[in-house]
Amino acid sequence: MPSLDLDQEIKELIIDVLQLEDIRPSDIDAAAPLFGDGLGLDSIDALELGVALQKRYGVALSANSEETRKHFASVQSLAALIASHRQQ
Repeated sequence: MPSLDLDQEIKELIIDVLQLEDIRPSDIDAAAPLFGDGLGLDSIDALELGVALQKRYGVALSANSEETRKHFASVQSLAALIASHRQQ
């Protein structure tokens, strides 16, 4: 189970990378969708976030795979991916 600290790190990373000036980490629901009705990110945001995740955590994600879409579903799913990557 990923830690709350990792959720917080990912929220801060999303805000920093995507320059979401009016949003605080506490405003982001870790279980809410990152795209569409949730945080409202788009495909460009996903690319920028993917690069940032790779730089910070060494997690490589393929651009158009169904598995990548699942990982990008929410902060919690990204945290689970990073936590499992750290255990390898």
